[in-house]
Amino acid sequence: MQDIIEGLLFLAGDEGLSDQQLLETLEIKQNELESYMDSLMDEYLQNQHGVELVHFGGRYKFVSKEHVYEYAAKLFSSNKMATLSSAALETLAIIAYKQPITRSEIEEIRGVGADMMIRKLLARGLIKECGRSDAPGRPFLYEVTEEFMDSFQLQSLKELPELEDHKVVVQEELFDNR
Repeated sequence: MQDIIEGLLFLAGDEGLSDQQLLETLEIKQNELESYMDSLMDEYLQNQHGVELVHFGGRYKFVSKEHVYEYAAKLFSSNKMATLSSAALETLAIIAYKQPITRSEIEEIRGVGADMMIRKLLARGLIKECGRSDAPGRPFLYEVTEEFMDSFQLQSLKELPELEDHKVVVQEELFDNR
């Protein structure tokens, strides 16, 4: 069974496979799947492999091991991955913490237009439209994607750092200045 799982994960590529996809395809129970996956993950952690099996964002996928990075950087040096600007990161953070959220709500938080940033994040597959709001005009709602979860190596959004309540800090500063 592990060889079949390995083949399916290889075919799925960067997208990986969810627990549900594996359970339905293999027609096995959750505890059986967990046993197979734990065994495969342990096997791929051994040094003889250049890849490892990870579980991020509710999906299993193969990723290259850290020691491969140096060589991958050489291989892909001509195709350097573009980094996100601070404005794009700020927009992405707002969406991750407040999802589902509309463009106008993002703009209200940022204080500037977010149309271009949303288009860039959509193009990179880090966010997606997830429906429409009931607000007038029925604007699109946005949320982060599995690609976001994979890029930031998160299993769930609960792993995001907690934000301080800035309103409380500002109010305290106002009262301290009296």
